[in-house]
Amino acid sequence: MNWEALLAPYTQVVEELKVKLKGMRAQFEYESRHSPIEFITGRVKPVQSIMEKAESRRVPLNRIEQDIQDIAGVRVVCQFVDDIYTVVDMLRARHDLEIIEEKDYIVEKKDSGYRSFHMIIEYPVGTIHGEKKVLAEIQIRTLAMNFWATNEHSLNYKYKGSIPKEIKTRLQRAAEAAFKLDEEMSKIRNEVQEAQRIFHRK
Repeated sequence: MNWEALLAPYTQVVEELKVKLKGMRAQFEYESRHSPIEFITGRVKPVQSIMEKAESRRVPLNRIEQDIQDIAGVRVVCQFVDDIYTVVDMLRARHDLEIIEEKDYIVEKKDSGYRSFHMIIEYPVGTIHGEKKVLAEIQIRTLAMNFWATNEHSLNYKYKGSIPKEIKTRLQRAAEAAFKLDEEMSKIRNEVQEAQRIFHRK
């Protein structure tokens, strides 16, 4: 399989989505309004990870593009929980992508404590062979959720998905503490935003 040729459109999707989301962020700043987007990252899944996922889910190689939905991944990190839903609404209103699926792990958190809003989208990419519709995943979360998820991901990698019980319990506690932080910050959101506006004016 020619992985470079297969993954090229996915790289394009990630780059284009990052440009568009950064454009949205800039528009808020031009209007001196609070931007719901703090920062954006993106990546294309490494070949090794794609192969491992395909194997664990019994996905044949000729079905990878249809059955593995997160080969292209973009993460939008926000300051406040409310900002997540602002970004979700903005993405729903766009005409340059189609939303295939939404999973709200903030309302329905995972057992591990993981919280985030996931969207699977279909995005049209111009290739030398014409337009190709590519699946991508957009994750939208707060800074606190992102901090927690990054650490959980590292631990899952270290323990190959079998995190010891004691560490799991601590992680769940940390997830609740992170969410508590988000809740408290939401209560002083207006104060924080006003302070940021003053700072930007300077």
